[in-house]
Amino acid sequence: MEFRKATLSDTSSILEIIRQAQAYLKSQGINQWQNNYPTMETIRKDIENQNSYVLIKDGFILGTVAVSFDGEKTYEKIYEGEWKTNQPYAVVHRIAVREEYKGQGLSSVIMDRIEAMCRERGVYSIKVDTHEENLSMQRSLQKCGFEYCGVIYLTDYSKRIAFEKVLNS
Repeated sequence: MEFRKATLSDTSSILEIIRQAQAYLKSQGINQWQNNYPTMETIRKDIENQNSYVLIKDGFILGTVAVSFDGEKTYEKIYEGEWKTNQPYAVVHRIAVREEYKGQGLSSVIMDRIEAMCRERGVYSIKVDTHEENLSMQRSLQKCGFEYCGVIYLTDYSKRIAFEKVLNS
């Protein structure tokens, strides 16, 4: 499998995967990624900012993720806990796998590739947040070695639970 930066030509495939994830979350009664978020504009900005990545097999996009090394403003304050480190970190957003490939460990593959990117950059912390009702994402994060750290609030004051994984140097 190939893990590479997304290009603008990948936009429609990425959006298709995001729409599948939105439908899944809605079917589970989880109010995450609803109200048309993330939008086509969000995806384009991720690509333009060089933060969008895709997981590909045989030329077919199976998964997508946004990874940034620029910090996350909403992570500056954490409640009901604390971050494991205060060192530079990668932040993972908008991770999704094509519906028909769920349950095959592709989220773990994506996380492994992100860890490799971090090590190449000398960054040994990865932070991520998710909706408190998104149990499948929480299980996936814990399976990948992430630890619960506390609660953060998005800019619209939506509550999210925060996780961090500290990598071995």
